Amino acid sequence: MDWSPILISMRTASLSIVFTFFMGILAAWMVVRISHPLMKTILDGIFTIPLVLPPTVAGFFLLYVFGVKRPVGQFFLEYFSVKIAFSWGATVLAAVVMSFPLMYRSARGAFEQVDDTLVQAARTLGMGEWTIFRKVLLANAVPGVVSGGVLAFARGLGEFGATAMIAGNIAGKTRTLPMAVYSEVAAGNMEAAYSYVAIIVVIAFLSVFLMNGVMWYSQKKSR
Repeated sequence: MDWSPILISMRTASLSIVFTFFMGILAAWMVVRISHPLMKTILDGIFTIPLVLPPTVAGFFLLYVFGVKRPVGQFFLEYFSVKIAFSWGATVLAAVVMSFPLMYRSARGAFEQVDDTLVQAARTLGMGEWTIFRKVLLANAVPGVVSGGVLAFARGLGEFGATAMIAGNIAGKTRTLPMAVYSEVAAGNMEAAYSYVAIIVVIAFLSVFLMNGVMWYSQKKSR
């Protein structure tokens, strides 16, 4: 069995969750603070749309923006000598885009469950918004935020459609675990496919187990 898809997937998911985690938290905080209903709805729709789009459609948009013949792709290639499309970086980009909505919505839900009287009391005590965010909102929303991070990591690890569009299926370079399963089944090598599927199932189960553990611990601590 080729171990490169496992290594590529773990590298991709590990780097993408760093971006997704912090971007999702900041986006959720921004939306929660907005009081204008229409603006909140528009931003929420923009941040959530990758979750409801078919992954191949999301990948098409990424390829349209970051392709080597597109303005953004040409800019990176010309000024930084970085080719985004069909590179390992493209697997990270696809994982970030597709896992971001899970992190954003989990963080937003956790923030909205924090008692607003705590926030108002903090403002009365003269705390700044950034301090309130760190010491009140984030501190009381840790279980939801952590669960969102776990889900986003698992989603990034299992990304297939957008990755196929923007990164391709290059062995040893962009072939992640889901791509490897597809390739082995297409080649009729079912034993290798079974091995990759087993690895993905184990990781997915561990992710769910970890998420449930965090929720159980938070509930036990709040009693």
